[in-house]
Amino acid sequence: MLRKRGVTAAPARGHRWRPVAYTAVGLASLLVLGGTGFAWTQLSRLDTGLATADVIAPSAQVPSGRASLSVDQTILLVGLDSRTDVQGNPLPQDVLDQLHAGDAADGGDTTDTMIVVHIPAGGGSASAISIPRDSYVQIAGGFGKHKINSAYTYGKQAALDTLREQGLTGAALERAASAAGARTAIETVEDFTGLTINHYAAVNLAGFYALSNAVGGVPVCLKQAVHDSYSGADFPAGKQTLSGAQALAFVRQRHGLPGGDLDRIARQQAFLAGMAQVVLGTGTLTNPVRLSGLIGAVQQSVVIDQGWDVLTFAEQMHGLTSGSITFATIPVQSLSLQTPDDGDAVKVDSVQVRDFITALLGGPAAATRGGSTATTPASAAKQAAETAGATTTSPSTIAPETASTDLSGCVN
Repeated sequence: MLRKRGVTAAPARGHRWRPVAYTAVGLASLLVLGGTGFAWTQLSRLDTGLATADVIAPSAQVPSGRASLSVDQTILLVGLDSRTDVQGNPLPQDVLDQLHAGDAADGGDTTDTMIVVHIPAGGGSASAISIPRDSYVQIAGGFGKHKINSAYTYGKQAALDTLREQGLTGAALERAASAAGARTAIETVEDFTGLTINHYAAVNLAGFYALSNAVGGVPVCLKQAVHDSYSGADFPAGKQTLSGAQALAFVRQRHGLPGGDLDRIARQQAFLAGMAQVVLGTGTLTNPVRLSGLIGAVQQSVVIDQGWDVLTFAEQMHGLTSGSITFATIPVQSLSLQTPDDGDAVKVDSVQVRDFITALLGGPAAATRGGSTATTPASAAKQAAETAGATTTSPSTIAPETASTDLSGCVN
């Protein structure tokens, strides 16, 4: 339970679902929109229409304009268990009903998905690193040790009283408190991974629904048929295309999976790869109607840091179609760590995680920090995990133009 600084945890929700991979759609959308000249001409709409928040510390901000192309950039992408839209207004009950999300009181404002994306200077190959939501870490701001997905909650709840005293109410209060939560989450991830976060993007429940619908669905593949009453997942084995509520059910299922949350992360990564495949390989970027719908969905669904120059970032990502995305999950030591207040958590070791990330990213800076020089990302990450004696999912490198939703065959 969350007991410090007046923060109260949402009660255990039993059969309530926890969103997992909706931020993957936001990631794919932001990255691949820079992939063609046609999409490039449409990005000016995003440049002025995205919701933004002041969440990145000045010391972590990258140079503006074309100067940003010469530096590495690290992005924190989160999926929020939030019942508000990007402007801080409550989601309508009919929308919540479509998402099988209960009502406004069921939202816990936790970051149930966290992906750190590293983009090297000049673009090229990107690395997407998943952090299990229940990783037991030190929360920034003096809140103690808890599950990493609660960092956002601690920061937001601690800010609410102060913001109310300043006279903020309604949507303005929600936006300002959410920005405080994001800053706590960012600092927690930085402390845990050793990385400096330069950019931030968040997608909420309705955002995933809108984005997956905007591209006409995402192809997925399951090893076996599933029927899970908790999440609503009810799918046959094999390949299928999912969008909206069906896509939510696919990425939220946790019960009945052999690897629990780690299998759910594998689905998250598979969905992201499938999203990239759809946008890059099926004419989305050259179809004015579909592209317009995708951009509109991003505007309604994604919050980014206010210093993010989307047009310049798209230029950095212009070569993505000839590069690759490497998917990885941090090493974990146990999926059933007993904690004093938070129930079962995922046991992780920051030193092991930092060594893993260093090996995965490679390069002079990472090699200096880790004390060794990486070879290929996949082999280096595997070696780092084996040295640490930890359990990890194997990273898979996928060229976006031929991305497959089954990272190593169909997923559980």
